[in-house]
This record gives sequence, C-alpha cells and structure tokens, in this order.
Amino acid sequence: MIYLLLFVEFFKIGALAFGGGLVTVPFLVELSKTRNWFSLEQLTDMIAVSESTPGPIGINMATFAGFVTSGIGGSLVATFGLVLPAFLVLLLFSKYIIKYKDTPVFNNFLSGIRPAALALILYAGIVIAKLSIVDCKTALFALLFFVMSYFCKLSPIVFILLGAFCGAMFEM
Repeated sequence: MIYLLLFVEFFKIGALAFGGGLVTVPFLVELSKTRNWFSLEQLTDMIAVSESTPGPIGINMATFAGFVTSGIGGSLVATFGLVLPAFLVLLLFSKYIIKYKDTPVFNNFLSGIRPAALALILYAGIVIAKLSIVDCKTALFALLFFVMSYFCKLSPIVFILLGAFCGAMFEM
C-alpha cells in the first residue's frame, strides 16, 4: 500500500512541478505535513544532498524521499512516479509542441506558467531559508554566500564545497 501511495503522491508532484526541481519543495513540505513520511529536518537534509549530488534536484529529492519513506523500493517508486508525467506529456504532445510552439496561444500558456513557477521557486527559497537559517551563524553564512554568488559569479560547486567546509569548521 505504501508503494501505491508513494507513486500517487509523486505522480501528482511530477504533474504539477512546472519550473524545475525546486518547485517540488513546496509539495514536499506539504507531503511531510500530511503524510508524516519524513520530518522537515529530513527534508532539509534531502535538499542539501540533492543540491550537492549530480542530477536533477527533483529526481534526487523524489529518490531520497522515497528511500527515507520505504527503502530502495520506495525510492524507485517515488522516482518513477515523479518522472512519468513529464515522460507522458513529452510522448503524447511533442509533435504538437513542435508544431504550435510559435503560436500565440502556446506562448500565452507558457507566459502564464512562468510567473506561477517563479512564485513556487521563491516559496521554496523561503521554506529552505526557514529550515536552514537557525541562528546568527547560519544567517551570516547565508548572507555571505548570497552576496558572493551575486557579485563573484562563481560555480555553484564552489559554494557547495565552501558550505560543506564552513559547516565542518564552524560546527553549523
């Protein structure tokens, strides 16, 4: 039964997560509250690991959440549930997307989705900030990394490695 629930929940997330993997974060916050499969602290760890490992963050999050919930089988089911909607949309509509990509109706459709995706990504950022900034030290490092990322234009890898180093050195 848990596998069916995992599949259904992650299928819904995959069907609605327009805008990329970070858009899954608000859905996962809701899932942690309604299903109690993982805590918000575990979700924070999932985000950190998913951002630090190769691959799309949404898929990494589904795999991690499924694993925390129900082991390897859960990770396979959650990941499959997340990617199946995108696969089906591409399979069923790719011919039409290519044909109508330059039409006003299609472009208006995408123009409507973009602000919604942005709002979900911003919401995800707020959720991640609330989960990650727990004291003055973490707030200071978050601000420092934000300023550095804005002005220095370094690779995200640098920030992940620097964050890991700072976390180990300053016991965050």
